[in-house]
Parts: sequence; structure tokens; C-alpha cells
Amino acid sequence: MTAHPESKNFAGAARPEFYRFHNGEKSVLQFAVSEYEARLAGLRKILAQTGVDAIVCSSMHNVSYYSGFTYCAFGRPYALVVTQKECVTISAGIDAGQPWRRCFCDNITYTDWQRDNYWRAIRSVTGEGKVVGYESDHLSLMQKAKLDAFLAPSKTVDLYEATMRQRMHKSAAEIALIRKCTAVADVGGYAIRDAVKEGTREIDVAMAGRDAMELEIARVFPDAEYRDTWVWFQSGINTDGAHNPVTARKLQRGDILSLNTFPMISAYYVALERTMFVGEVDPASLKIWEANVAAHEYGMSLLKPGVSCAEVTHKINDFFAERDLLQYRTFGYGHSFGVLSHYYGREAGLELREDIDTVLEPGMVISMEPMLTIADGQPGAGGYREHDVLVITADGNENITGYPYGPEFNVVG
Repeated sequence: MTAHPESKNFAGAARPEFYRFHNGEKSVLQFAVSEYEARLAGLRKILAQTGVDAIVCSSMHNVSYYSGFTYCAFGRPYALVVTQKECVTISAGIDAGQPWRRCFCDNITYTDWQRDNYWRAIRSVTGEGKVVGYESDHLSLMQKAKLDAFLAPSKTVDLYEATMRQRMHKSAAEIALIRKCTAVADVGGYAIRDAVKEGTREIDVAMAGRDAMELEIARVFPDAEYRDTWVWFQSGINTDGAHNPVTARKLQRGDILSLNTFPMISAYYVALERTMFVGEVDPASLKIWEANVAAHEYGMSLLKPGVSCAEVTHKINDFFAERDLLQYRTFGYGHSFGVLSHYYGREAGLELREDIDTVLEPGMVISMEPMLTIADGQPGAGGYREHDVLVITADGNENITGYPYGPEFNVVG
């Protein structure tokens, strides 16, 4: 461990503002160094095209995407600083050598001996008076003011959209990883199906799915760090929202269920989501369910190169409107996959919504997930959602989700 030359003396002791704590050897990362080098080459091309000297990536998704290190903020700021020659993660002292081991590049640790050593560490890489890129969708107003104060940039350039669009196009290595992730999600789905019984609590079913996925992740990815995998398993009225948390509600015969498994591997997210019923499904619910399944299948058939997200959305809207169901739609019909999670990241430029004009291209990975919500007390009450992950190919798509959807397989317990 060596202190940086900019170290200052505080209270008579040598207390560094930042230093390099390269403790141990580099870990085996999820991707080869060549994969990260290719991503950096793409980022440096963006810097050259926009006249940016250095970019300060502050979001968890970009730090992870370009370096391999996925930070745990816990109230502290982290960064990746990239110039045409340097690539350095900036991490807090509380994490010691783990950020160094888990990134493919250089790492600087900042200390908390005085406030804003984070920005002093960043300045040691960027220098002052340069053209600096940043992410407006992540950097807070307070931190943007500190960027301006400490780095004194001649100009700042918002690069959140450019970096997002780079992340939207998946490499062969990313698609291979995502394919493994969807297989893990299927494992969780089958474990949940086996756990569904009348009288069982939502939380117990969710834990069965999560445990099965974590065991499978450890088997398939023996060199990974394990965190963040979760399940949302909802029943009855709790199915009305896609992101409703798990509760201790006990399952009852005839309940509508929503199975949602989310394995997380090296910051990569996938999802499996299915409508289910306990024991039996009533005629009104079956009608809604079958209509949503039909929309799901129709939507998947639309996902092909050259079609815009908005076009797909309008066609599914028309499908539901013809069946007098469009008023029950609750959100868009799908989104991109990659480095994202329920608390970080989102490639908002690749969502199946009316206001997104992005044209689908081979190598993109996107979901199809129509959802209808019928209010409590109405025939067929509950939330119906099917969700598959698809890779856009040269002439269409490949569905990489394996767990079956629809009434034939998912009336259980």
C-alpha cells in the first residue's frame, strides 16, 4: 500500500487523501480482459467524437459495464474515470482491496480523513481545465457542483445517452452470459411451482425460488460474487402491481399468482415472470389470462430487426383495443437487458413504449411482457403478466426463456 504524492499532514500524522491499495491478485472476472478492452475502445471513440478529454462515470451500471467492478454505495460515491490513456476505478476506503481485485483496470482508494477526497482522487486522473463527460441521469446536483469546483472543467458534456446506447448493443460474450442467466431464472421458476400449495405463505414460496437460483448460480458461476438475486412472488390482490413486495399472505384455492424470478450475476439482470393460479381458474379469469397470453405471443412475433419500439407498442395496443382490454394495460410491453437492476441502471432507450423510436437491431436483448390489471371486486380481478427474454437476430428473434407460460402448465398446487 503506497500513499499518493498529494498526501497531506493532518493532526501531525501522514494521512493520505487517496492511495492505491492493490491488495492480493486480480480475481477471475465474468468476462475476459479483451471484452472490457473492446467496451473501453467504444467509450474512447465516444470521447473522441464529442471532444471529451475524460469521463467521470458515477453510476453503478457504467462503472460495472466498463470495469467489471460493481460497487455497493451505502451512501458513498464511486466512479470510473476514463481518458484516452487511463482507466481507473475510484472507491471508498471501507472496501479496501476488493474493488482492485474485481476490476480489470487500475484502482484508487479515497479516504475519509477530510470531506471530498473522492473528488481529489478523481482530479488526480483528470487534471483541471479539461473537457469532462458525466452522466446527467445519475450525478446529483450537489455532486455536479463539486465536479465543477474540483475539476474546473473548460466544458462539461452529458454522455449518459451515448453510453446507454453503447450498452444496448450486446456482445457475443454478453449474450452467452444472459443465456445462462435465463436458465437460472427457469430453475427458480420450477422451484416456485413445486412450492405452491394452499396455506403456504408468499414469503415461503419466494424463498424456495431464491434459494434454488442462488445454488444454481454458485454451481454455474464458481468464480463470481453472489448478491442481489431475488424473487417477487405475489398472490391475490398483491398481483396488481408488477413490483409489489413479498408478504406473508397465505395462498388460497383459486388465487391468481404472479411468479417473478430475478437472478443477478455480475450485475447482469434477467427475469422470468408468469401468471399462475392455485388449484383452479374461474372462467372470467381464464378469459383474461388467455387474452394476455395471446398478446404475449403476438408481441414476440413482432420483435425483429428494422421495427421500432413504438411500432411494436402501437400494434399490441391495437390487439388489446380490439378485445376491449387496452384500458387494463398498466405499463410498457418490454425493456432491454444487461447491466441493470431494480435499484440501478436502465437502458431507457430500448423500451416498448409509444414514445421510444429506437429501431430494433441484431444483438439487442429485450423482453416481451404484457400485463393487464383488473380491479378488485371485478370478474377476473388481479394482475396478469407473462415475460420472456428474447435476443434480436438477423432475421427475427430467439426466445431464450424456457419455463412454459399459460393455463395448461400453470394451474398448480
